[in-house]
Amino acid sequence: MARAGPRSGPLRRLSTTAMLREKDASKYYVTQPIFYVNSVPHIGHFYTVVLADVIKRYAGMQGKSTKMSAGTDEHGLKIQQAAERANRDTLSFCTQYSNRFRDLQVAANADSPDFMRTTDPRHRLAVEHFWNLLVDRGYIYKGEHSGWYSVSDEAFYTELQVEERVDPSTDKRRMFAIESGQPVEWVSEVNYKFKLTEFRDRLIEWIEGSQDGVYPEIRRNEVLSWLRAGIDDLSVSRPRSRLKWGIPVPGDDEHTIYVWVDALVNYATIDGYPWTDNKPSFFPPDVQVVGKDIVRFHAVYWPALLMAAGLALPKRILAHAHWTMGLQKMSKSRGNVADPFEAIERYGLDTLRYFMIRNGGISDDGDYSTDEVLVRHKKDLAGQLANLAARCSSERLGVNLDGFADLGRKLQSDIDSRDAVLHGMLNELADKAKPLFDKGEFGRGLGLAFDVLAEANRHITENEPWTLVKSSDPEEQARLQVVLFYSLEAVRLASLLLLPTIPEKASRLLDHIAVDKLERQWANARFGAGWQTPGPKNLLPGVATLFPKLA
Repeated sequence: MARAGPRSGPLRRLSTTAMLREKDASKYYVTQPIFYVNSVPHIGHFYTVVLADVIKRYAGMQGKSTKMSAGTDEHGLKIQQAAERANRDTLSFCTQYSNRFRDLQVAANADSPDFMRTTDPRHRLAVEHFWNLLVDRGYIYKGEHSGWYSVSDEAFYTELQVEERVDPSTDKRRMFAIESGQPVEWVSEVNYKFKLTEFRDRLIEWIEGSQDGVYPEIRRNEVLSWLRAGIDDLSVSRPRSRLKWGIPVPGDDEHTIYVWVDALVNYATIDGYPWTDNKPSFFPPDVQVVGKDIVRFHAVYWPALLMAAGLALPKRILAHAHWTMGLQKMSKSRGNVADPFEAIERYGLDTLRYFMIRNGGISDDGDYSTDEVLVRHKKDLAGQLANLAARCSSERLGVNLDGFADLGRKLQSDIDSRDAVLHGMLNELADKAKPLFDKGEFGRGLGLAFDVLAEANRHITENEPWTLVKSSDPEEQARLQVVLFYSLEAVRLASLLLLPTIPEKASRLLDHIAVDKLERQWANARFGAGWQTPGPKNLLPGVATLFPKLA
């Protein structure tokens, strides 16, 4: 085993104890994966961006100071070859696609992510520093590496991770990676290697020590299976003769740093890495949102690299499932790839965000369907949510919002049998939804909110406020306000739960029912916790047009 080559430049001494201290509990850091710039964004990228954004907004509702990372992964052989095929300068090729991913953040209404390209000079300095730190700690060595290499995955695979089958594009037999389905070729070369095997037991201990540290359970079990089966040291460089487009190994210009080591450091770069005496502001990530196809890199390689560097580990890896169309994998050759920019234009942003979160899979793949988007818009958003608000908004019903604070307190204990079912559902909604939201299962949590709205619509139909308003009996008039309170309380609570997912429409709906902006935190998502702010309260017009009919 040969020692690693010389480090390039001085290694700024890091304060390990400072880095390992718990960060301020009020800080919350969410990361998106940095997207590969070999093509334009598709609907799966949009889902990942929105899911991360929903998590960030949900944390903000709980009073956290939040940060979200985004960016593009621009190095590697696949990019180098794609630029050559396009007869383009590699950096301008990357910039073209990186700009589209930056556009996607804006189009998706992602809440102010910090965007970092791996071609940014600041990131290169961070990667060089990280590499030198691993060398300094003795975890990098030079040696011969052989294995099945996938250009598409930018990864080596072992004999147990590949299989021979017919290549549909050539009708010839060749080897493919079992995990990704991508073709592989046998490669033998001298490169730098990371002592991944030294961290196998610690990785298992880390994953087993937290039930949701890698989520969902199917991915957690998958990662544990890989680790228990045994892992090899990781090749962390490529000969520069084969890969020029990347960050050179410090002190050895004949090698290029492995693209995944380069890319993963981006999550630290965005928070100002390398740090000296000051601890990071937001690092480590509280949640790292990734697709299930890159869970190995984030749940095995990344934490092992952090352990080697003496840095704190992410608290959670959320590896979501993918999207199909017509229950088939999306593919350009099949013509079933959905363009997120076109979909936003067609359906409206918040409708699309809602559909993706409600129908998207964490454990199981979601199926993208125009019909289902329209059903979610018409049945859920317009039919259940906005329609219920509209049914209470008629001026002739005389909603007394100014009395709702006192009425809500009264109804916490004085429950009419006619309201018992709806009252129970409203009272339990936040407590039932929170564990799901905490895991990233927002679709399931929102399903509970729409169950409440369905019951609230049944309740208002059964109690007929349009009949009660015609009575001069004081008891009937009091009953009218109770019925209207329950309906609008259902709208209020559902809107608060929807706020991270459809921030623009939910905010407008809360404006409509006069919920003060100071009362839009998670603490307010409880029965009777609304309309507390002093001052006159009046319904605003226009709720019926909040979710217009879609063709």
